[in-house]
Amino acid sequence: MFEKLARFRKAIIVLFDLVCMILIALLFYAGTALRDSVFHYQWSPDYLVNSAILIGSVFLLRFLTRVYSNIWRYANTSSYVWILLSDAAGTLLAIAISLLTPYHKGIWLFLVVAVFNSLLTLASRFCYTILYKWLNNREEKGSETHRIPVAIVGAGRVGALLAQELTISKKSNYQPAFFIDRDRGKVGNRVRGLKVYAEDEEVLNLIRENGIAEIFIALNGLDSERASELYRFYSRTDCKIKIYDSPLRDVNGTETDRRSLREFQIEDLLFRKPIEVGGEELTSFYTGKTVLVTGGGGSIGSEICRQIAKCNPGHLVILDIYENNAYDIQQELIRTYGEALRLTVLIASVRDRVRMEAIFKEYRPQIVFHAAAHKHVPLMENNGAEAIKNNIFGTKNTADMAEKYGAEKFILISTDKAVNPTNIMGASKRMCEMLIQCRTDSKTSFAAVRFGNVLGSNGSVIPLFRRQIEQGGPVTITDKRIIRYFMTIPEASQLVIRAGMMAKSGELFVLDMGKPVRIYDLAVNMIRLSGLVPGEDIQIKEIGLRPGEKLYEELLIKTEKMTKTSNQMIFIEADRPLTRGEVDQRLELLEKALKETEGTTNSPKIVRVMRQVVPTYVDPAVINAKAAEAEEMKQCGQAAKPTQKVVGTVLS
Repeated sequence: MFEKLARFRKAIIVLFDLVCMILIALLFYAGTALRDSVFHYQWSPDYLVNSAILIGSVFLLRFLTRVYSNIWRYANTSSYVWILLSDAAGTLLAIAISLLTPYHKGIWLFLVVAVFNSLLTLASRFCYTILYKWLNNREEKGSETHRIPVAIVGAGRVGALLAQELTISKKSNYQPAFFIDRDRGKVGNRVRGLKVYAEDEEVLNLIRENGIAEIFIALNGLDSERASELYRFYSRTDCKIKIYDSPLRDVNGTETDRRSLREFQIEDLLFRKPIEVGGEELTSFYTGKTVLVTGGGGSIGSEICRQIAKCNPGHLVILDIYENNAYDIQQELIRTYGEALRLTVLIASVRDRVRMEAIFKEYRPQIVFHAAAHKHVPLMENNGAEAIKNNIFGTKNTADMAEKYGAEKFILISTDKAVNPTNIMGASKRMCEMLIQCRTDSKTSFAAVRFGNVLGSNGSVIPLFRRQIEQGGPVTITDKRIIRYFMTIPEASQLVIRAGMMAKSGELFVLDMGKPVRIYDLAVNMIRLSGLVPGEDIQIKEIGLRPGEKLYEELLIKTEKMTKTSNQMIFIEADRPLTRGEVDQRLELLEKALKETEGTTNSPKIVRVMRQVVPTYVDPAVINAKAAEAEEMKQCGQAAKPTQKVVGTVLS
């Protein structure tokens, strides 16, 4: 019935309100005429003129405040409030207009007519909502038995909104049974006609007894800690658990009120909500500038390109050795920005000094983000010379060219593995940091940004676990005790470009990665999120630590040892930089080692020289032996035992 009239809905409502308002005005007009002796009001055209002014003013304000744009079967409190506000404003406007005309007798009747009109309008909308629900329920009465019974966690505004949506929508496959809330003030009461139960052990039995198939989490400001707690608690019921997600953003990045049900994701359980670190100040800093991103096709590099593209740079230059990745980000940015973004994509190796000089000479970048690097720990353990050539001397080539051709800023992307490194990759990145930090006398502002693992990056553990679960297992972990820091790619990239704006002279920025995550917990939760049982449907296999791997990364933010910045997520490491001369001596040792090991595949000499130039580079057994006392391990509630022997199995 309602669907057939939907296209005429607005016109019908306007016509209904107009008829009602005219009838009210005529009734009061007739009443005053009949009871003239009481009201002392004579029959005259003044009342009719004033009534026309009132009707016109009220309808004008209703259209201006978009009252008739509401879909009243989904109306909320604000919809009714806007009717009252628009009618009040319309009445005041009518009084003002009437006072400017000769027909201003009996203006007091404006208030009476306006009040009754507003009350009738509100009553009609309320009756419409009730009638719609009643008719809708009648139509669906036969199909209700096929709806899936669900419990809603959260009896607040968000939960009530979800219950209303599920109840009213004909397309809904769900039937809300009751609410669950930890607020004792709500327990025992009813919201949208549904009873609210306490979030305790008894509610788990209630869920089972009522045949609840799914549980919907509908809470405002749900952080990872609370999400993990809820997921662990309600997983005991074997129900499917979903989230009524927080407000979405439209294509322009503006937050909307639309919410949607979705499956729990591993990010909801283990990681904090990404923090927006943008702003006009950040955007204006990069606007109009030439920005070069090396390794621009990689996980972090490509996201830096996306973030910079939003800042309206004068020229974005993407450099990468791997053409497929470079092509992908190029096509993405072209689709998004078209000719509005001046974009150049170059295929080159940072190891090629001549090629790098030609690029800097031609494009003269003002800001350089150096993300190009070999990053896989086990691969670099077997290819140490390549880590030195690409990571260290590739960084030197890029930094030298930035300095020579007058770049304003140079930002090195580093890693938590550079802290007390136990492998060639981490040691090479630590050497890169020293190479950057020593240039405090340069006109170019050099800085390094250090952070941990990023979600969904190429070769990261989460995509690996997903593939293993899809293949039926087992899920392989190196050690049940191992922990790592994680951050989303957008958050890490935004913090990097924020640090780039802050960079002045040789700083080593450290990003606050939050709490470390136990990889075993990550594997268990990913299996559960797939609807499977760890240890039964999917086995978790411990294969032993890889060469160069340690149980924990030392990225814990020790605020007493670090300098705070204007951004609560970014700190500066209190680290004494080497001189240029000291760094040059170490680079000479590395060059000599590379020449002496030419023709070999993986000479032990590379490791010996790396330990010489990076004194903090130690055997992983040294770090792992102290794991029990490490603050990072304690944050995960672990008292680590002495490490197991290293196994040569490589886990990407």
